Amino acid sequence: MLTPSEGALTQSDGPTMIEALTDVRPSQTESIGVRLRRLRQERSLSQRDLSGPGITYAYISRIEAGARHPSVKALRKLAERLGVSAEYLETGSELAPATERELMLAEAELRLRLDDDETLVFEVQKILRESIASADVVAAARAQVFLGMAAARNGDNGTTILHLEAALASGAVSPSSRPDVFGTLGRAYADAGTPNKAVELFERALEETMHEAPGDHAAQIRYATYLSFALTDLGELARAQAVVTQVMARTDAAVADPYTRVRLYWSLGRIAHEQARPAEALEHFRRAVALLELTEDTLHLARAHLSAAGSAILTADLDGAERDIERAELLLGLWPEPGDLTVLRRMQADLAVAHGDGDEAIRRGRQAVEAARDEFPNQRGLALAAIAAGLALNDDDAADETYREAIELLIEHGTRRERNDVLLTYGRFLRSAGRDQEALDVLDQAADVAGTLQTERPFRIGH
Repeated sequence: MLTPSEGALTQSDGPTMIEALTDVRPSQTESIGVRLRRLRQERSLSQRDLSGPGITYAYISRIEAGARHPSVKALRKLAERLGVSAEYLETGSELAPATERELMLAEAELRLRLDDDETLVFEVQKILRESIASADVVAAARAQVFLGMAAARNGDNGTTILHLEAALASGAVSPSSRPDVFGTLGRAYADAGTPNKAVELFERALEETMHEAPGDHAAQIRYATYLSFALTDLGELARAQAVVTQVMARTDAAVADPYTRVRLYWSLGRIAHEQARPAEALEHFRRAVALLELTEDTLHLARAHLSAAGSAILTADLDGAERDIERAELLLGLWPEPGDLTVLRRMQADLAVAHGDGDEAIRRGRQAVEAARDEFPNQRGLALAAIAAGLALNDDDAADETYREAIELLIEHGTRRERNDVLLTYGRFLRSAGRDQEALDVLDQAADVAGTLQTERPFRIGH
């Protein structure tokens, strides 16, 4: 994440590569005849001077007038005499169209990482159309990946899924070559409230990676971790634990890699959190934070701090939670991605609830809801639960309706642990309001959900 001063360092006074290729190239306005005339005149040659065996000056005249298109053989001979490539004479570019698209996409990908220029999306959409028209499958897939990753940065899960699914369907993107694409698509599935699709994606990616790259232990652990996250979101905790344990048993040598160890700790932390073991979860998250501190991965370090903050709140370590949240906010910078901003504000709301500050909980919760929009329904549900808790602290009657809205969202999009926690909180709220029968019904629902958290379902990689 760039600070304003760092972003300023990426600016240039001159045109970028994309601008040079798309905005000022003569081929934008020149026909092949106009280009031939220009090149001939620039070299002070007459049509007779340029003519030769097989290419009469009358033939050259008709080409320049737009009445004829030169043959491949004539193009090569004319280009040789003019001192340019046949490709340039025909198209106005020294690059073949496929090579030019590749160059432009590489430039766009770099600029997206540096300055997030919104105009890049329009440029790449144009490249995508050209690639499809030219049956350039590789460039089309690469353009789809770019558009999907750009949408993910803006928190647009629907567009992310649309483009990345298309890229994967092309067959040009494999789990071993682009794990970031699979990870981003899976996260979009989860954020959109369809973790079952993430499970299917990561199961396939893990199987393919083990088959295509059996020695790439780090990649296998990456996908095992992604799969465990998705299984955890579905409440399949036994399967989540099994997939991590099985991959760890096969890939002991990879554990020395810091990022591999971070993924393992993170996965184990999420499983422990869902199993209502917050102290154990906090220990795993703290280990992930410690390892990430040794790297320059500020985004994942921020996310690790937010995960640790959630477990710290559950263990009543409010000072530790506050430190983690403050550190995460600093690392995320001034322009965090919508999903990260949603989690940050929601975590601040949860901390305010733990401190008994209803007004702050409502304020931060509403900020989280606004950031979540419709793209992060599970986080929206959790933010509404924090708002409801804040309203309850303020003895506001709107708490009841807000709790119900939160539970409705979490039933459809939340994890079982999230549903259980909010149902328990709502049940306690009803009991404190003297609505004992309603409280009993809600607490019975929470008990039913809690009973499914430990359901054992065997899971074996490769089966």
